[in-house]
Amino acid sequence: MWRFGRKEPGEAWDEPLDGPLGDIEAAERVRNICRSAADSAELAASLADIGKRSARKKQKVESNRYERAARAAMEIAMKMSDELMRDAAVREIVDLCLAANNVKTAKILFRAIQAPDIRDMVSRDHPELEM
Repeated sequence: MWRFGRKEPGEAWDEPLDGPLGDIEAAERVRNICRSAADSAELAASLADIGKRSARKKQKVESNRYERAARAAMEIAMKMSDELMRDAAVREIVDLCLAANNVKTAKILFRAIQAPDIRDMVSRDHPELEM
């Protein structure tokens, strides 16, 4: 609770880094970011077609939250040196983008996945990315 002198809890992607992350820590951080923003991504996608003013405002807030999370996760994933771990992290981000109905970004990220096994899993789970 942020009332009564307490600070409002921060987001997983806003937490400062203590230093450089190793690949395992970076992959875990990307996973945590994607999972904590998944609700916002789904809510932003579901509210996109509702014409009410309050729904548009809520959709904008949730969309901004999802976009900040996705951007932070992508920045962390780009710095990973292990290709397989990076591809696994990118897969998490692709799932987040598809939850928000952001197919354009998901397709771009899907093309960045190099590991054949991870690429096959993503294409099996999301055949719309193959087009």
